[in-house]
Amino acid sequence: MSHRPALRGAVLLAAAVVLTSCSSPDGDTADAAGPGSSADAFPVTIEHAFGETTLEAAPERVVTWGFGSTDAALALGVVPVAIPFQSYGGDDEGLLPWIAEEIDELGVATPTVLPEGEEVPFEAIAAADPDVVLANYSGITAEDYETLSAIAPVVAYPGEAWTTPWRDVVTTVGQALGKAEEAAQLVADTERTIADAAAEHPELQGKTVAAVWDTAGTFYVYEAADPRVEFLTDLGLEVAPSVAELSTGESTFYYTLSYEQVAGLTSDVLLSYASTQQEADAFAAQPFARTMPQVAAGHHATLVGDELIAAVSPPTVLSMTWGLDDYLTALSAAV
Repeated sequence: MSHRPALRGAVLLAAAVVLTSCSSPDGDTADAAGPGSSADAFPVTIEHAFGETTLEAAPERVVTWGFGSTDAALALGVVPVAIPFQSYGGDDEGLLPWIAEEIDELGVATPTVLPEGEEVPFEAIAAADPDVVLANYSGITAEDYETLSAIAPVVAYPGEAWTTPWRDVVTTVGQALGKAEEAAQLVADTERTIADAAAEHPELQGKTVAAVWDTAGTFYVYEAADPRVEFLTDLGLEVAPSVAELSTGESTFYYTLSYEQVAGLTSDVLLSYASTQQEADAFAAQPFARTMPQVAAGHHATLVGDELIAAVSPPTVLSMTWGLDDYLTALSAAV
């Protein structure tokens, strides 16, 4: 059963008509910000970490930077003129699978993909001639913001870098595009889709979970505030008390444990991440892993593959339903 949200029907139908008609014969992405933007919503002022940004009119040329804002714009029927290259989990063109699928569903040309790299590609963004830069889940600095603001109005993150919850990404993008009502409905519909999927697995409800990744000789434990853990709680699981009890306070989102301590990380389910099946098998075979009661008892689930890991790290309005059946099946088997 597919858990892709059954939503956005009217928006997507109108988007396909308008955006296809706006595409140039040579396949360039449409300039239009998409149908349904309310002129009454503007001017709009959005507060963020670097102050506030005012948009006088609905943007027609949207550039996204960071993570999640591309997904939110597409889910609202708006195709950006330029999007970031996503190396982790992306294909050779830098497209994540759920983004590629959404572009295909909208029936429009792929936007310009900005150059690969962590540094903001100011020249490439300027060449896209944007009306707005959506960077509300990103790591831009105050200096980056100032430079980008000389190109176009910038919507930055509301608090700390790389911490904006997916719901806030959607609602802020909706506000910037004059689609606040559609964004609120999109959040509600996506939440309902996740809840319905979780309801099909009552065996998960209330079970405790610890999410970990053993990579390059370091054992990471993800804290309750990490987006991938928040997604697990959205599915009805609870963060194991041992996660907080063993926390070293290294970060809001994770900490590291020595291999001598991992046996103390108790939970009903252990969820580990691995880029390949070989990596997953190697972890399960390690002597330290065998000291963990979840592994010994067979209550160990593994999420294998960069695409699936990227889909929940962090989840976005499009990615969180992509591969959800496989995710729930693995967790269910571990219970």
